[in-house]
Amino acid sequence: MSKAKSPTPDAILIGAGIMSATVAVLLKELEPDITIAIYERLGEAARESSDAWNNAGTGHSAFCELNYTPMRARGRVDCRKAIKIAAQFEMSRQFWAHLVAEGYIRDPGNFIRRVPHLSFVTGKENVRFLEKRHAILSRHPLFQGMKLTRKAGDIKKWAPIVIAGRSNDEKVAATRIDYGTDVNFGNLTRSMFAYLEKQKGITVNYDHEVRDIDRDENGQWQLNITDLRKKRKLKVDTNFVFIGAGGGALPLLEKSDIEEAEGYGGFPVSGQWLRCKNRQVIEQHEAKVYGKAAVGTPPMSVPHLDTRYIDGKKELLFGPYAGFSTKFLKKGSYLDLMKSLEFDNIIPMISAGLHNISLTKYLIAQATQSHEERMQALREFMPEARSEDWELLTAGQRVQVIRADEEQGGVLEFGTEVIAAADGSLVALLGASPGASTSVAIAIEILERCFESKMQTKEWQKKLRHMIPVGLKELQKSRKLVATTRRRTARILKLL
Repeated sequence: MSKAKSPTPDAILIGAGIMSATVAVLLKELEPDITIAIYERLGEAARESSDAWNNAGTGHSAFCELNYTPMRARGRVDCRKAIKIAAQFEMSRQFWAHLVAEGYIRDPGNFIRRVPHLSFVTGKENVRFLEKRHAILSRHPLFQGMKLTRKAGDIKKWAPIVIAGRSNDEKVAATRIDYGTDVNFGNLTRSMFAYLEKQKGITVNYDHEVRDIDRDENGQWQLNITDLRKKRKLKVDTNFVFIGAGGGALPLLEKSDIEEAEGYGGFPVSGQWLRCKNRQVIEQHEAKVYGKAAVGTPPMSVPHLDTRYIDGKKELLFGPYAGFSTKFLKKGSYLDLMKSLEFDNIIPMISAGLHNISLTKYLIAQATQSHEERMQALREFMPEARSEDWELLTAGQRVQVIRADEEQGGVLEFGTEVIAAADGSLVALLGASPGASTSVAIAIEILERCFESKMQTKEWQKKLRHMIPVGLKELQKSRKLVATTRRRTARILKLL
């Protein structure tokens, strides 16, 4: 392989998914003269976690996801996480509306559509839980207009295939928010990259794999990159690195040797879906319907019957079913997990494993299920589902974060972690859900931690207000502001 030295950009972003796209657009809007190089090991943007077939986060706005409102002691429903995620999603909507209004993305229908969000439960205890959840959330500005019913007839109008075949005596309940959306993050990401590729000072390099990250004597970061097409090695220096490579972020973060990354590990989980093949069934359903995870199962197992729009077609998916793989990426290596083990994270990894043996058993059981066993889980949601109408698809890989903990040794996290060097020169994004739906809020957190002084300037604050007029705290307090913001973004994004 030949070696070459590339020009020094102001920033390097690793990975061509929704997070790199969002960070790149924000930086270019805030600092028009900035130079950015983006490196992606695959031949196109959004072909791993951000792709529609790989990504479970199709518009997580906390309207219907019951795992964001857990039951606490004494029967109290904790809605704080749901409220925060709903506000973060509204920030994303404002940013996407800005992209459309400015002409950066022409057709919003290519990535976002209006689809109602429903929560559906059965059984006396679950009905009581849903009633308590509704009582709290329906009073909040971000959840105004949420409907609740305990009548099977009402639910039949909202989601007929969920009610068909059920006993009249079965206790059921559902909530519905009409202004929910389906988001195709693959199309959104590729549209953003199509815009970025036309901008002066930005280079997007596909089929380029970052192999190593080191700090030189001048304090700059030096990346060793392989051009997979031309079979040559490159060395690129920069002052700022964002590692947004999905499951591939952890190994690269470890190579950076920053102190803040010590003790972090990752546990890979693969996903699977049942995809409906019967167009008549698909057309009968127009909603995202989320249920309640079974007792003892992890948050990732929340079942949902999901209307999606992918490759220009309406689809119907049920899942997710988990699987076990040692890969960190769908197109990764089976050695990824073993290679991620280091001296500083081996104890947290082992400890987290010992504390989560039930999760390992659950993943193995899921991976070895027969088609009929998977269909049985679907029939709890859709009683009249026929086996011949559904096929199994492999979704993407996610890497759940494991971090060191003084008391337990290691803790498995089910969220998103931003890990930044003390000087803000390097930052990595680890974890999964709610991920893509809150990408704008996460990107702003990254900018606040890595470009702190510039984020405090009037110039940057004015530009941020132009892109995202209503902030996180305002969205959680003002009913009028939420309503006004939603109407504006719905008009621009053609969701009315």
